[in-house]
Amino acid sequence: MLHIMLILQQINIEDKIENAPDSNYQIGIVIGTYAPFVLLVILAYWAYNSAKNRKDLDD
Repeated sequence: MLHIMLILQQINIEDKIENAPDSNYQIGIVIGTYAPFVLLVILAYWAYNSAKNRKDLDD
């Protein structure tokens, strides 16, 4: 499934950065590219930590 999504969302970031009108646009591209991955890592860490610290599983 991930492979199909990557093929459909093939975005050439290098090309966008080369054609950027100014440096603020370049910074926006970088932030927009990495933000979903950072949010996913934070969500995974939160889920792991909350599952690890559940009190109802302790016998």
